Amino acid sequence: MSRTDERVPCASEMRSCAAQFVARVTARNRLPLDYSVASLRVVDFLIDGLRKGGAEGERVRDPLFGLGAYVGEVLVRRAGAIWVDFDSAQREYFGQPVGVRMPDGRVWNPLGKVRNRFELGGPGESLQTFYLTLHGRARRAVA
Repeated sequence: MSRTDERVPCASEMRSCAAQFVARVTARNRLPLDYSVASLRVVDFLIDGLRKGGAEGERVRDPLFGLGAYVGEVLVRRAGAIWVDFDSAQREYFGQPVGVRMPDGRVWNPLGKVRNRFELGGPGESLQTFYLTLHGRARRAVA
């Protein structure tokens, strides 16, 4: 889904957004975006490529949204999270309309985490590390 129309998908549409993003980027490249935890390293690499390539503003909005949807979907499939629409206080705090709720009730902002990786860079903003240190994950993978 292209976001050029400014419409932001709701939680119930995020799985589809992630799938459409994966279909688009893997049609041109052989990227191992298989919703595994290891694939988050590829996400880090892709974001770093956008940073090093000097992309900014409108050029990165859709790719970063797609990567954020993908990261969120990894949390859904591997950590037992569910997509949720943020309430007004959460939208204000996170700067995003949707996120994920973990099995322990904590909410996380994968769209914002991707944006932080792009804006701040560095190993401290790694999406793979984010997953591996994430509180509230389910003990077993959820398909």
